[in-house]
Amino acid sequence: MFVDIYAIQSVPPSNINRDDTGSPKTALYGGVLRARVSSQAWKRAMRETFKKSVDAGQLGVRTKNAVSLIGDAIIKKKPELAEKAEELAVQILKTTGVKTKESDRAGEDKGQQVTEYLVFIANKEIDKLADLAVESEEGQYSESVLKKKVNEAFQGSQAIDIALFGRMLADAPELNTDAAAQVAHAISVNQITPEYDYFTAVDECASSDNAGAAMLDTVGFNSSTLYRYATVNIDSLHEQLQDKEATVRAVSAFVDAFLRSMPTGKQNTFANRTLPESCVVVIRDSQPINVPQAFEQPIKPSSDASISRQATAALAKKLAQVQQMYGEQPVAAWNAVMDEPVSDFDGWSERVNIPELEEQLSEKLDELIAD
Repeated sequence: MFVDIYAIQSVPPSNINRDDTGSPKTALYGGVLRARVSSQAWKRAMRETFKKSVDAGQLGVRTKNAVSLIGDAIIKKKPELAEKAEELAVQILKTTGVKTKESDRAGEDKGQQVTEYLVFIANKEIDKLADLAVESEEGQYSESVLKKKVNEAFQGSQAIDIALFGRMLADAPELNTDAAAQVAHAISVNQITPEYDYFTAVDECASSDNAGAAMLDTVGFNSSTLYRYATVNIDSLHEQLQDKEATVRAVSAFVDAFLRSMPTGKQNTFANRTLPESCVVVIRDSQPINVPQAFEQPIKPSSDASISRQATAALAKKLAQVQQMYGEQPVAAWNAVMDEPVSDFDGWSERVNIPELEEQLSEKLDELIAD
């Protein structure tokens, strides 16, 4: 069982996801240049949004500073181990197979023990590892028993964001977690032209005979209407969370974060935060279905309808065509459109607003998972 999420979102002049030159990311699709926002950028924004609706105990962090996090947890549990906390944290991480090294970054981190790469670790796993580090210091476990218990700390019910987005530990593949969700790179439904803003800054305290600018620079930007898509494998998510209610909450949080999040690149410069004009959520029992081909022919401005309105109509038409051609009848489907109803949604999806969508989706998943 899968939940497919589609959205059309208009974004004003912005640079929310930069490439190595500092310009907005782009892609060629349908033979023309499109704006692009990478899945990594949007997943990061979604994970930040989770913090507003999901308890921290059900989430994780992606960091190189796992040693200090475990060390801090050790100190809270047993303050007398403060001087050995870092050493114990390094040892317990070493048991997992994750290697550490001295940080060469400037500032307070310099010389501190950090992991060699970013580790996605749950807050509850940090707590469990701290417990094991303390118990190991007290001599409660042999090396083989400790190894087993450390592995067990990563097994069982996963943190919601780790279950959704997956975890890969190069040095400890047995602790890897397959992602239950996939997020596509967002691409614009319209052709875009890269633009550049030339700006100057004035020294307000300069002498009266110095009229020149204190700084000159340029920043790249574009404006676009984005097609966004993501899917969640409900079976995989339920298997990892091992709880029906947690699974339903996770899907609801994922949909809400997908719709309300926005990568933060250059947002102080452009104030570009928007919400989707339209959204479609479909429960399927066959396979996920992405429909970027609805926009292979780029949508052009029209005096009769906005690009976002035309894109919503094109999305509805393509989804209806896929259903007709392949006999893909959804288990349930909803559409939320800011403007007037779109006729191609009629007959196979229910028109709702976003709160109603999230409520009805949760109720349907609760029923289906129970079955």
